[in-house]
Amino acid sequence: MTRALQEAARRGNPALQEAQWSLEHAGPALGAACQELVRQAVGPAAMTGAAVEPQLLALLEALAPTCVKTGQLPAALLNAAAVQQGSRAPQLATLHTQGAVETQAIEPDQQTGPGDAFRAFDRDELSGVKLPLANAGAESGTGSGPDGALRLGYAPALKYAVSFQVLATGPGSLRAHVRAPDGVGHAGPGGTGFFVDPTVCRFRGTGRWEVCKPGVPLLDVDALSVLPERPGVELKELEIIGAR
Repeated sequence: MTRALQEAARRGNPALQEAQWSLEHAGPALGAACQELVRQAVGPAAMTGAAVEPQLLALLEALAPTCVKTGQLPAALLNAAAVQQGSRAPQLATLHTQGAVETQAIEPDQQTGPGDAFRAFDRDELSGVKLPLANAGAESGTGSGPDGALRLGYAPALKYAVSFQVLATGPGSLRAHVRAPDGVGHAGPGGTGFFVDPTVCRFRGTGRWEVCKPGVPLLDVDALSVLPERPGVELKELEIIGAR
């Protein structure tokens, strides 16, 4: 199975059925095999900017059900990969089994960025916050650095984030920071563990409300980053619907 993952990552065409059979009959080695699947496929698939070959996604779709069924694949990481890949790997979203939860609008506990960031949460559609372009060329190939122009932190983490409503003038995107196993994804600041950063919303910034609802909820969300695509983008209001 490990050979199949490595071959797929090199644009090869591994035998899916053979790899699936190997995983299903791994016996005591199943845990280690699923960890390898997480490291080589699920983690990269859950990250913005990571190049994931179609062959690797096909292998992931074939192997993930076995690891999910045996409790060997973290649900938060799986959902992050399903959201990031979307139609490139539609089978990942079908593995989410959590029922409906009661949700509401939840404001962030911390805000890092412009001093007037609170204006994006004051329920006044006329006020807003200009999003600066900073740290050009930083991580993930954006002009706003790994934490974007505005970082919204949650402590404790959001158990569920189910939709995002944005009112802005100018285009941009939202990324979630989702907790990941050690060694998977990006290292958190100050040795605070690891996270992946799926893009959960791309907004056009037409001056009207835009709603982004991922195909599956995001789980264990520590933070959200707002990243403008050009100078002069103003975030008027942002509403995150979820549950603690």
